[in-house]
Amino acid sequence: MSVVVAPVLTTDTEEKMPPWSYPWWRPSAGQSIILFWIVLIHITAAVGLIIFPLPGWKLLLGAITLAWLGGLGTTVCYHRALAHRSLELHPVVREILIFFAMFNGSGTPLSWTANHRLHHATADTPDDISSPRMGGFWWAHLRWLWQAGQITPARYCRDLNTTSYRVWSALQGPLLAASFLCGALFGWSAFFWLGAVRLVYALHGQCFVNSVCHLDPDAAPLKDSSRNVRWLGFWHFFQGENWHHNHHARPGSARLGWTISQVDIGWWVIVGLERLGLATEVNRPHRIGD
Repeated sequence: MSVVVAPVLTTDTEEKMPPWSYPWWRPSAGQSIILFWIVLIHITAAVGLIIFPLPGWKLLLGAITLAWLGGLGTTVCYHRALAHRSLELHPVVREILIFFAMFNGSGTPLSWTANHRLHHATADTPDDISSPRMGGFWWAHLRWLWQAGQITPARYCRDLNTTSYRVWSALQGPLLAASFLCGALFGWSAFFWLGAVRLVYALHGQCFVNSVCHLDPDAAPLKDSSRNVRWLGFWHFFQGENWHHNHHARPGSARLGWTISQVDIGWWVIVGLERLGLATEVNRPHRIGD
């Protein structure tokens, strides 16, 4: 989840304090639900892993499939198509991918796009919404989700501020409830593994891009801190988001892994959609290793 609002400021002293200086348990105004959600899925996942450490291959495959589809929705639709306009998706494909992204806990297309565009506009500065250089690892990894300032879609994604996208914002609560509870239809083990365990896995997979992928120790102050992190590709099912330095170097590119050795399944899904006529206007400045 990624919708955030401005922190409550009650004194002149507090007004000068950066949000990462607040206690971690203090959410911004109206964002207690974000903190509650994150605590809920972590506690539930921990209980599930203790009671059912081995879910069986069918449940594991089901959880991986849902996480993979959700990751694809985030990287292909949210990130490349909506946030950076690197391609145009057929409306049916776009709506399907939005559904799986939201079912995987990625937030709404409006909030995700607004947050990400602000990140690129202010990367590695105090205005960056999720910079580990400013707030530290845990700020960039999780805390910004419920403590950072409000990002208004009207400013950062006016092109998406339409009824078709706002409908998804209204559906976020029911979709998250369904995502958390869906496994209960198949028993207790499925309740934990298809719900909370999967959601925690997906959450940290995305959070590593904000934290670990912006911790280049050789980056000069206020210079690009992004880096490619090869091991993170395993966590992301090789969908390409771990090639984060590539992305910051060419944010308009629909391809994140630039060579054959930089596996980017998200890119090959886009190529497949393009050949089927379901993706158009694909920005491909890098064709190395095609």
